[in-house]
Amino acid sequence: MSERSALQRRIRAWLVLFLVCLVLSGLTAFPLVTEVRLANSLIGHEWLARVGEGLDTADAQYPFLLYGNDWLAFAHLVIAVFFYGVLRDPVRNIWILEAGMIACAGVVPLALICGQIRDIPLGWRLIDISFGVFGIIPLLILRRLVKRLEALPAAA
Repeated sequence: MSERSALQRRIRAWLVLFLVCLVLSGLTAFPLVTEVRLANSLIGHEWLARVGEGLDTADAQYPFLLYGNDWLAFAHLVIAVFFYGVLRDPVRNIWILEAGMIACAGVVPLALICGQIRDIPLGWRLIDISFGVFGIIPLLILRRLVKRLEALPAAA
């Protein structure tokens, strides 16, 4: 197998891993009320119980508030669509990886600032930050692989 083919396979594998995680993150945001109820039945935690109470109240009395969460879930799926461009032409569409890296980095200040404003406990904000930290790892690897692919002589 040529170096070009090997790099292309590795790029596809890392990209599929990232896409699966991104899509699952989006899909799991839709049934948030049910998920938090399940988590509360399994884990006894004060903050999680408070979140569940808030979601149950919103769901019963103000269900339109949860519509924002539906848009969050949808946004994950839409973002995943953009990464299809990297599958088609990684070198030309490296900017998609770089935009994803910027988005992952943006998770940190968002969680720290907005989490503080919304009175989210620090531990839970750190969990949110971990999505950006762990999300950027495959994107950094992908960018490095794409740069290596770009440096190879053009295929004949």
